[in-house]
Amino acid sequence: MPNNTQITFEIVKPIGVLMQNKSGWNREVNIVKWNEGKAKLDIRDWGPDHSKAGKGISFSQEEVQILKSLLEDIDINDIES
Repeated sequence: MPNNTQITFEIVKPIGVLMQNKSGWNREVNIVKWNEGKAKLDIRDWGPDHSKAGKGISFSQEEVQILKSLLEDIDINDIES
């Protein structure tokens, strides 16, 4: 187990890239294990070689099921471009 100050990660499965910014970082959706924990759906910005990660959010399997259900009911036209 890593010490408390070291954050470790393993990208278990890449899902896709949502966007790329001008600096070359990508906002990605991946399945990630953080600190040797359980794999979670993760959305965050990643550096080009995945050695650095920005702030993001991780979802458990239960949270993904709820989010998926909520997104199915959303009217995409309510979101401004």
